[in-house]
Amino acid sequence: MLSENDVCATIGVRDLPVAQKFYEEILGLEKATETPGGAFYKSGNSGVFIYPTSFAGTNQATYASWMVDNVDKLAADLKAKGVRFEQYDDMPSTSREGDVHVMGDMRAAWFIDPDGNILNIVNKMG
Repeated sequence: MLSENDVCATIGVRDLPVAQKFYEEILGLEKATETPGGAFYKSGNSGVFIYPTSFAGTNQATYASWMVDNVDKLAADLKAKGVRFEQYDDMPSTSREGDVHVMGDMRAAWFIDPDGNILNIVNKMG
């Protein structure tokens, strides 16, 4: 039913201008549209919609993941821009190489936006 349609990550933020600066200047996303209710950023064939809410940052799980070619390089680039990476030492069958978690062929790194929303970059698989 939905398999042929793109999906959009919808992320609540407390302060829309602060969040927009992070998503544009730090993550390098380009704003496609903005409404009084939030801003949409195109990312590949999908996108991210950020919107103001008092519930921002309350999810304890990953909001959005980007599948990338080189997790290690992108993590280093983001870290150079001041992004703080999360360290999850309790994940089974996982080791860490700096900020990158290694699970077999999968390499991933988690970071947070200014509101505490958990975001992720992971290597493209297969």
